[in-house]
Amino acid sequence: MAERYAVAAIGRGATQSPPGIEYPRSMRIGDPWYRTIWLADDGRSVDVIDQRFLPHSFQIMRLATVEQAAYAISEMVVRGAPLIGATAAYGVCLALLKDPMHGSLDRAIELLGATRPTAVNLRWALELMDEAVRYLPVEERVAVAYQRAARVCDDDVEISKSIGRHGLAIFRELAAAKGSGPLNILTHCNAGWLATVDWGTALAPIYMAHDEGLDVHVWVDETRPRNQGDSLTAYELGAHGVPHSVIVDNVGGHLMQHGMVDVCIVGTDRTTATGDVANKIGTYLKALAAKDNGVPFYVALPQTTIDWKARDGIAEIPIEERDPREVRFVSGLGPDGRVVEVELTPPSSPATNYAFDVTPARLVTGLITDRGVCEASLESLLGLFPEWQAEIDAGGAG
Repeated sequence: MAERYAVAAIGRGATQSPPGIEYPRSMRIGDPWYRTIWLADDGRSVDVIDQRFLPHSFQIMRLATVEQAAYAISEMVVRGAPLIGATAAYGVCLALLKDPMHGSLDRAIELLGATRPTAVNLRWALELMDEAVRYLPVEERVAVAYQRAARVCDDDVEISKSIGRHGLAIFRELAAAKGSGPLNILTHCNAGWLATVDWGTALAPIYMAHDEGLDVHVWVDETRPRNQGDSLTAYELGAHGVPHSVIVDNVGGHLMQHGMVDVCIVGTDRTTATGDVANKIGTYLKALAAKDNGVPFYVALPQTTIDWKARDGIAEIPIEERDPREVRFVSGLGPDGRVVEVELTPPSSPATNYAFDVTPARLVTGLITDRGVCEASLESLLGLFPEWQAEIDAGGAG
């Protein structure tokens, strides 16, 4: 029988797990790599890496119900737009496994769709699963749903590899132009293996450059308030052997002013058809600093992160506002080797916690997609994805 682990006592203000969540394994850092999500050995439940425990402990959570999948997304057990989509796809499977009727499918889509409003991959995955199973005979829905969710995951791996190859070409050119010394890359938040099913978006070309022998060094923004940079990106890069330095969020502009950043690369949770980019809070400030200092600013994304219905990112992209507790408290490893949580602010001080901001297309040097690199504009995106022209015409985009 799987051993159970309490969640509430560890992590950045983590709330109590819903009843029944299992932790089949709890492993110290340094064990073999996994995908971030996969079918459990029973062929029905879904295992995910619980990212709230990283970097100090590597734990795997087992999801057996749609409610547990929704919890995993909303409480950031899993995070990153592509991985959120994959988890939602399997969440639909878990709902149909219990009840394959239309009412169950509708409830699952509503429950999962309300978890993280900014990540457009969530909506994409739910629409995909709905289309795959809604009009099938009841007895076929579960099997087809699991097949479709598995394909979502496999496709995401190949998409990430393709993004990596296109980004690698950019890094080669920049390294050749620099001539000597490491290519200094600045990244914000975590857009690596842990944000996708495997490889990542913004980190995929970094891994490929390092593996190819390019001399690269990564400036890792800590990324307050949940610190995905210093807890997740640094964890990934260190495990892969990529040279890196963790910095506080406000250092990036200083480094750029002194010629210590050659290129910025980030991921995105939603990109409009016109090239506006929603990403972790603080990305916009990095883009402003990059523009002012002539540093290229690239955004890496799968095509599933493009919201072809949105034109104005600032006006149309919903910005998630999370629990203020994430700002007021921080967790880390105490002197006794246990993870502890401490309060940073006066107990009487309120906090506000916007999770994302929007970087206008004018600040983006280029979008690195699975089909190639393009300018952050409607015309350039349609050049890579012409199949969306009809929807754009119908929506009257301009």
